[in-house]
Amino acid sequence: MAGRIPLVDYLVLDNEPHLVAQECTGCGARYFDRRNACANCFATDFTTVPIATEGTVRAFTIVAFAAPGIPTPFVAAVVDCGGTQVRANLINVEPDAEHVHDGMKVRLATHSIGTDSEGTEAIGFGFEPVSDTKEQR
Repeated sequence: MAGRIPLVDYLVLDNEPHLVAQECTGCGARYFDRRNACANCFATDFTTVPIATEGTVRAFTIVAFAAPGIPTPFVAAVVDCGGTQVRANLINVEPDAEHVHDGMKVRLATHSIGTDSEGTEAIGFGFEPVSDTKEQR
């Protein structure tokens, strides 16, 4: 295989994959994409910070209809990772209200999106339930 590349720039693929955000040095607001200025305080200086790899589902929806070629249903969620809100799909879980709920503990997980003709594998991310904790609703 020629190698692996992250699907997004803020996914770091190392021994312990994690996300990184751009944090405003003026107010601490965090962004996952490149910014010229902070939307909160308009400062222009940022530092790169790692994001916690475990978090809690704060909101979710079960998506039943999507663009052609996108398998459904799937779970789109907002995960609170140590105070940073991350929008991502939940993976490795049944996409129904019996298996997903607000307050659910999850952790970052990576997965293959596909491989190009040169053998380079694109890696995406989602969040999966923390399996060592049996949660009750």
